[in-house]
Amino acid sequence: MCGRFALTTPIEVLRQAFGFVGPAPNLPARWNIAPTQSTPVIRRAESGGRELAALRWGLVPYWADSPSIGAKMINARAETVAEKPAFRAAFKARRCLVPADGFYEWPTRGDLASRQPVLFRRRDGGPFAFAGLWERWVPAAGGLIESFAIVSTAANEIMAQYHERVPVVLAPGDYAAWLDPAADARALLKAPPSDWFSAAAFQPMSTTCGMTTPAVSPRRSTSPRRRRSRHASRAPGRPTTVSRACSNARKRRAAP
Repeated sequence: MCGRFALTTPIEVLRQAFGFVGPAPNLPARWNIAPTQSTPVIRRAESGGRELAALRWGLVPYWADSPSIGAKMINARAETVAEKPAFRAAFKARRCLVPADGFYEWPTRGDLASRQPVLFRRRDGGPFAFAGLWERWVPAAGGLIESFAIVSTAANEIMAQYHERVPVVLAPGDYAAWLDPAADARALLKAPPSDWFSAAAFQPMSTTCGMTTPAVSPRRSTSPRRRRSRHASRAPGRPTTVSRACSNARKRRAAP
């Protein structure tokens, strides 16, 4: 599954990578994007081109009684996405790209207290796109909520050492087919090749604040193919942890 991800790439680099048109909003670097938060997606515009829109993570089906169901709909299983009532309409007509430049997984092995998140990033550090689905929900009192889910699938043999599920990451050559509602996208629902990504083991993640600062501190870099020894050196330029960022923010607020 995918429960947290990062997006730190500048907006103009995203525009070049994903080919959307229209205004370029100011997007701060975010290291800890969590469910129910608003984040950019790229979708098919009415004109037929691509547009960037801010949607809430956690798909709210159009038939839902309450938007609270979205918190349980952050991932759509590739094996059932075409049939499951919550996702089938969006899979058929409202697919989107969810830009990211990293995602976190918590290994399922070992006791809960000892598990540490692993950050997966493209080997060249560039952005990539999750396969996403989006939906519109209209409350009875009026207004509009647009939301999305990330499609997940079974991990391949290499990535399965960290988690049994991984998000579907699309190849750039498949973006057009994924966004085209007339295209059969089922063949695109597959795990990304292991050699696309490198992995880094991190210290425990804080969930309290620090969305625009690194949410975790890297302990060591690894590869999905081969883990480095426990004595591997830390990466230079260790980022500030969330807890430290929160402490600094509190000190600033308390200053006269």
